[in-house]
Amino acid sequence: MAGVEEGAETPRLSELLDGGRKLLDEVENTTEPCNSNAVQVKVKRGIKQLQEALNMLEQLQLFSRNEDVDEVATTDLKYLLMPALLAMLTLKQTNPAQRLEHVQKAQELFLAFLRRCKDYGIGSFSMPSDNTEAETTPTGEGPDCTGPSPRPQQPDLITMARERQAKIERYKQRKDAESKLAELRVTVDEGLADDETLREFYLLQVNRWISVAIEEISSINQEISILKRMEGFKQTPAQPPFSRPPMKPFILTKDAVQAKVFGAGYPSLPTMTVDDWYDQHRRKGCFPDQGIHQSTADVDAEAREKERREEEDDEEALQKARDWDNWKDTHRRGFGNRKNMG
Repeated sequence: MAGVEEGAETPRLSELLDGGRKLLDEVENTTEPCNSNAVQVKVKRGIKQLQEALNMLEQLQLFSRNEDVDEVATTDLKYLLMPALLAMLTLKQTNPAQRLEHVQKAQELFLAFLRRCKDYGIGSFSMPSDNTEAETTPTGEGPDCTGPSPRPQQPDLITMARERQAKIERYKQRKDAESKLAELRVTVDEGLADDETLREFYLLQVNRWISVAIEEISSINQEISILKRMEGFKQTPAQPPFSRPPMKPFILTKDAVQAKVFGAGYPSLPTMTVDDWYDQHRRKGCFPDQGIHQSTADVDAEAREKERREEEDDEEALQKARDWDNWKDTHRRGFGNRKNMG
């Protein structure tokens, strides 16, 4: 395969790629929030440059499915990264109304990048699935079956273990590639790298982005499922709140019997209030406290009369008092009370 021809096309394509990649690095390394205006301006500029470069790449037809990676010119290897770089910038867009469209576009670009790497035999990986619905068909009979309902499908532990091991291997490969890239970047940036070193540098970049693309597609699949479910909720018309006619009150049998004896169900209704009943009995003098007050008053009157007679030196009263004192001296309290003895 021939490399990119010399002329106006080569620097223009290279400048677009370098400009888009530089903007992506600035967006990923910035401390500003991703939804800030300054960051989103860089995202849109980078998408525009990389999309233009990708269209130009398709027109030039630099890559073919019938070729091997050894047939690709060293200076053309870096253009393999265009779909992945564009996909990553597409994910940086933060417009909620177009989020589903953005993640689906990024998914297509990542898959296109991985398919091209697969065609050229770069890296050892399995193509990820783009199925985001994860529908499961239950086994067993149909709804008219009288047998037991099918059991929920159990997770395949072997598959899960393989996926976990593959993820660990991709992580190690990515770290190794980043470590080697850091060593080679110094030589490449200084312009001291020969063709072999430059080729290794570009292939390491491609391998690193293969791991990034596989991880991003896994996250994208989950996000697409959530976004589609949310879209379904928005399109479903709101159901009116369930309403039913009010129920008539009813009383249980036990409560009904108790109400007739103790409560409002008693046959005889009251003819007067409690206050009326109290006033009626008070006027008749039926309350015990009314009699107590009367007898107490009599006792007080008798005591005052006795004191008055003693003060006036009434002989009869004095003699009676002395007899009472003498009797108390010879008779202790309770002496004459023999009624309650056993």
